Amino acid sequence: MRKPIIGGNWKMNKTLGEAIHLVEELKGEIGNKTGKVEVVIFPPFTLLRVLQPLLKETEIGLGAQNMYWEREGAYTGEISALMLLDAGCSYVILGHSERREYFKETDEKINKKLITALSFGLTPIVCVGEKLEERKRGEAEEIVEKQLRRCLKGISSENVEKVVIAYEPVWAIGTGETATPDEAQEMHYFIREKLKSLWKDKAELIRIQYGGSVKPENIKELMRQSDIDGALVGGASLRADSFAKIIKYKE
Repeated sequence: MRKPIIGGNWKMNKTLGEAIHLVEELKGEIGNKTGKVEVVIFPPFTLLRVLQPLLKETEIGLGAQNMYWEREGAYTGEISALMLLDAGCSYVILGHSERREYFKETDEKINKKLITALSFGLTPIVCVGEKLEERKRGEAEEIVEKQLRRCLKGISSENVEKVVIAYEPVWAIGTGETATPDEAQEMHYFIREKLKSLWKDKAELIRIQYGGSVKPENIKELMRQSDIDGALVGGASLRADSFAKIIKYKE
């Protein structure tokens, strides 16, 4: 049975004081135990070390929004897996659509990051998804399959079950638009079938999140779908009350 995973991607938001306040509010909303749902927050790099002690006595995990594939070196502005571990991280988001669009990240670069993340014991959340024009042209499945194959290239069957896939239709991120539960399930099923063709029985162990304007109002319907194993939440994770309602979707 795949354990649902709910992630809160804060993106480029929250100062130190705001972040501490948000975490304390979230702890007040959900308590220290997250039950049958795995919960992770992904603050900006500057907040990781400060928030880690606040999460220590809870089951809320800490992750980063990105990383570089080298261990160390002359890579100004980059953050390594070793640094993330040192800051208390256990998770990292790789290949978010905003990284692909604004910073021109390729599947090949994401693959290098994925290999490094796994080698350091980080749980990677690898994002895939199509743009609106690609969906309109009927290319959504082709685009997602290419991303999957390229990003996960060379990953062993032993390691692939440690990877979380996040399907994020680019046209639904931050727009208020959401794929219908049926549309989301259709793509999640497609992803799982492609994973089966590559890793056979391991595909049933791989968790696939949905990301794209997830809100308290739509989380229950999304999570009722058989191949949706969680959510990667953006804007709704910036408020403790709305994020808590998403986390507690079963109640």
